[in-house]
Amino acid sequence: MPDLNDFKKLLLGSALKDDQLKSEKLSRLWGLPIMASDAVSSVAYAVEEILMALVPALGIMAVNYVGMVSVPIILLLLILIFSYSQIINHYPNGGGAYVVAKENFGKKASLLAATCLIIDYIMTVAVSVSSSTAAILAVYPVLEPYKIIISLFCVGVITLINLRGIGESSKIFGIPTYMFIFSMITLIVTGFIGIFTNGLHPINYSPEQIAQISNNNITGMTIVLFLCAFSSGCSALTGVEAVSNAIPSFKEPSQKTAKQVLFMLGGIIIFIFGGTSFLASSLKVIPLEDKTVLSQMASAIFGNGIMFYVLQITTSLILLLAANTSYSGLPILLSILAKDRYVPIQFSQRGTKLSFSNGIMFIFSASSILLIAFNADTHKLIPFYSVGVFVSFTVSQFGMFVKWLRSKEDGWQYKSLINGFGALVTFIGSIVVFTTKFSHGAWALIIIAPLLMWFMSRTHRHYFKFLKGISLLGYKYKYKKSTSSDTFPCIVLINKVNRAALKTFDYANKITSNVTPLHISVSSTETERLKRQWQDLKIDIPLTIKYTPYRDIITPIEKYVSKQEALLKGDESLTVVLTRICGSGWKDIIFHNQTTFFIEKRLRKHENVATILVPYFYEKPKSLNKPKVELGKD
Repeated sequence: MPDLNDFKKLLLGSALKDDQLKSEKLSRLWGLPIMASDAVSSVAYAVEEILMALVPALGIMAVNYVGMVSVPIILLLLILIFSYSQIINHYPNGGGAYVVAKENFGKKASLLAATCLIIDYIMTVAVSVSSSTAAILAVYPVLEPYKIIISLFCVGVITLINLRGIGESSKIFGIPTYMFIFSMITLIVTGFIGIFTNGLHPINYSPEQIAQISNNNITGMTIVLFLCAFSSGCSALTGVEAVSNAIPSFKEPSQKTAKQVLFMLGGIIIFIFGGTSFLASSLKVIPLEDKTVLSQMASAIFGNGIMFYVLQITTSLILLLAANTSYSGLPILLSILAKDRYVPIQFSQRGTKLSFSNGIMFIFSASSILLIAFNADTHKLIPFYSVGVFVSFTVSQFGMFVKWLRSKEDGWQYKSLINGFGALVTFIGSIVVFTTKFSHGAWALIIIAPLLMWFMSRTHRHYFKFLKGISLLGYKYKYKKSTSSDTFPCIVLINKVNRAALKTFDYANKITSNVTPLHISVSSTETERLKRQWQDLKIDIPLTIKYTPYRDIITPIEKYVSKQEALLKGDESLTVVLTRICGSGWKDIIFHNQTTFFIEKRLRKHENVATILVPYFYEKPKSLNKPKVELGKD
C-alpha cells in the first residue's frame, strides 16, 4: 500500500526548509499579478455593472453618465491607495484593516473588520469560480448538469497549486494575469487611437435591442440612481486591500516591495477602469443578455481578429484566477488572528511548502460549501460580494484618521483630511451597497457576521482560560528523583514547559527510572527559552533535542522512536508518554490534541512501542480577566 507521505510529496513536491522562506517570497514582478487578479477582473466588469444600474432607467442615454459615476470611483481609489500605503508603512506585519482597528479602536471594531475581510475573501473565491464556470457553460451548454462538479474541480486545482508554495503558484497564475492586463492595455490604446483618428464609431443597436433592456422611465440622473450606479461600479475597488494584508509575503524590504506593488496595481486599475469607461461612453455600449460590454468593445475595436479571441480567453481565465487573491491574503490574516488567539492556533503554522496550509484548506472548504449550497450560481452569490470589503474600507479609513489625530506626526493635517473624507465616502458606500443588495440576500450578513464575531470572541476567551490553567505563574514545582525500580525505557514528549507537560513528566518519572524527555525543535528561539526554563526547574535529566527544519514534528518523533526501539533487548518494550488536554468537551477537539492524536496513530504500527495518554484538566478560573502571561509563551 502506497505511503501517505509519498502521495503527499507527489501532489505538493518536496518539502521546503525554514531557511528557504526568503526564496518563496514575492518579488514585484510576480507579486503584482498575484495581488492584481481579483482587482483587474473586477475592473473589467465594473463599467458593465454601472451600465446595468443605469440603462434600465435611462436607456441609451445611460452612456452619457458613465463618466459622472466613474470619476468619483477613481478619486476614491486614489484615497484608498494612499491610505493602504500608509497602513503598509505603519503596520509591517500585515493584517490591513484588522490591525488598524485593533490599535485604534479595540477588540470589537477589529473583529468586525476581520469578519468582513474573511467573508469577502471567501465570497471572492465562490463568485470568481462560479463566474468562470458560467463562461465555460456558455460555450459548452451540454456540461450544465456538471456545474457544481466543474466549480469544485476548479477550486481544487487552485487550492492544490497554492499548497505547492507561493513561488510556484505566483508563476503559474502570474502569466495569465499579465496576458489579460496586456490584452486590456492593447484594447484601450487601440480604441483611443481609433477614436481620435475617427476610425472608430459608436455601436449601432436595433430598436428591439434597446427596448429589451430599457424601461426609459427617467429622463435624467437622480441621486438614488447615481448612488446605485456608484455602488455597482465600486466593484472595481475590490482587491485593493489585498496588498496591505499580505505584506509578510513580499521579498525584503517587504514594506517597500508591497508599496511598489500597491502603486503599480493602482496605476493598472485606474488605466483599465478609466480607459474602459471612456471607450464605453465613446462607443455608446449598452449591456445585452447574450453579450458583455467588454466583448462588444473588443468586437468593435478588434473585429473578429486574433486579439478578440485572446481577450475573450484571458477574460475567462482571469475570472477564475481572481479567486487566487484570496489565497494570498486570507491565510496571512488568519495566521495573525491565530497569534492573537481569535481563531485556532493551527492557522499560524506553516505547512510543507512554507505556506499557511490550514488557511488555504479553510478557503477550499468554505468556498466549496457555498458553491454546493448556492448551486454555483453567480446571481445567488453576488449579493454577499463587496459588502464586507466596503465595511473594512470604512474601518481602515476611519482608523487611520484617528491615528493621525493621536500621533500628530508630520503631515497629519492633510493625511487626516484625506482619510476622514475617505471614511465618509466608504461609509456611505457601505450603506448604499448593503441596502441595494439587502433584499437579494445581503440580509443574511446580519446573521453571519455576528456569528463569526461571536466565535472569535469565544475562541479568545477559551485560550485565555486554557493559558491561565497551564501557566507556571504562581505554581511552585519541585522536582523529585525517580524512586522506581523499573528501568524500562520511556520517552516523554515535551513541547513547552507548563503544568500539563510537568504532570506528564512526573508520571513517567514515577513509573520508571529510565526517562528521556524529548523535544522536537521547530524554532531555535523557543528551544533556547525552553532549555532555560528546564534548567531553572533544576531537573537533572537533560532534554534530548532534535531539530526539524521542515516544521513536521511527527516524522522526527517516529524516527527517534524507531532508533530506540531497535536498541531493545529480548522482550523489552518502549513506552511513549503524551499529554492529552481535557477540560471543555468539544472545544478540546477543535483547539487541542490534534498533534497528540496523529503521533499516537503513527506509533500504533510499532510492535514494541506502547503509548500512554496522560490527561491534564486545566483549571477553570472564576475570573475571565486577562492572565498575566504572554500569549504563546507558556
